[in-house]
Amino acid sequence: SHVLKLSKMPQGSHEGTVERGYLDTCIELPWNAYTAVNTDIKRAAKILDRDVYGMQRVKDRILELLSVYKLNPDIKGQIICLIGPPGVGKTSIAKTVAECMDRRFARISLGGMHDEAEIRGHRKTYVGAMPGRIINAIKQAGSSNPLILLDEIDKLGNDYKGDPSSALLEVLDPEQNGTF
Repeated sequence: SHVLKLSKMPQGSHEGTVERGYLDTCIELPWNAYTAVNTDIKRAAKILDRDVYGMQRVKDRILELLSVYKLNPDIKGQIICLIGPPGVGKTSIAKTVAECMDRRFARISLGGMHDEAEIRGHRKTYVGAMPGRIINAIKQAGSSNPLILLDEIDKLGNDYKGDPSSALLEVLDPEQNGTF
């Protein structure tokens, strides 16, 4: 219906530009591109030991998470929260988990973000509307099931443009994100 609508609009109209931008974003998304998930626990343990020195409790927890996923692959939106001071290897661990599962990896830095539209995306009718960072990460990864690292989540802020942490909850909560 959007293509039909665009075809009826005069060339160069503002609405036509908005529709075209929306359609371009939709076309660029990797709709049916999924990576096959590897759930070999022994292989994952070898990769974790190769890439991560020490941190045995963290590695055991990741292997537990992979084991649960292997037993029930229909689980959606598994979330791991990595906490620690700067420089301990949280980002490296996330990349290693992606490699363990043979999934693509995308990183979103949330530090200093104040606008909830950066998470969710702007309304399509908004002048200069842009997709949110989650959609951009999926597009960047080139896969519909990447591992996405939400980096510096503790540095989120809020102001008159909205509360990005609320938008993030909507995106991450399996009960709410069915319409995202």
